[in-house]
Amino acid sequence: MWDAARSWVEGWAVSRRTPKPVDRPWGLSIRVGQPAQPVRHVLLDTDAETARGLVDSVTEPATWIKAFLAPDVMRPWFPPAWEPTDPGFLMAADLRPAAAHAPDGYTATTETADGVTRVRVLAADGTLAASGRIGLTAGACVFDQIVTERAHRRRGLGTLVMGTLTNAAAEHGATTATLGATVQDRALYETLGWRTLAPLTGFVRRPSVP
Repeated sequence: MWDAARSWVEGWAVSRRTPKPVDRPWGLSIRVGQPAQPVRHVLLDTDAETARGLVDSVTEPATWIKAFLAPDVMRPWFPPAWEPTDPGFLMAADLRPAAAHAPDGYTATTETADGVTRVRVLAADGTLAASGRIGLTAGACVFDQIVTERAHRRRGLGTLVMGTLTNAAAEHGATTATLGATVQDRALYETLGWRTLAPLTGFVRRPSVP
């Protein structure tokens, strides 16, 4: 599981175009560089004492800490200055050729640059209906930011995006992939053959109050 977890972190960094993750005693750290998330720490196979030491050392507001543990395991590590993010799951799949046919009235486009393949599904009027991307490294393929716009849901566009990305990943030589799923999207991924490896729980340090 930890190999898959590390692969997810590395591919996520490629997808979001951040610096490479840096190895730390607790796992991996990414300098995301965004106001809402300047730094992301991801705990791998670490103990509670080391994790609490990291939490106590963080002073930068909006810093994120994520781990592949249930929320009730992590909650005692965090003082009131921290709040939970939306829960999720680490999922994985063996990649196989997938059907990827756009429904009537929609077209799908694909582009690849700097290790990131993006899929955009457009409606007949040219508006964005669905999108997603994969981040590719030598040892990782991560599906990321899979979104279907509200007005276009329940039309098979999520399946179209996933199938198009799966085929693109296979063309680049990937045989397995990981993703971080929301609670709402987990069921879709399961129908496409993805399996749940672990919970994915996060906490973020609240901004300082003047």
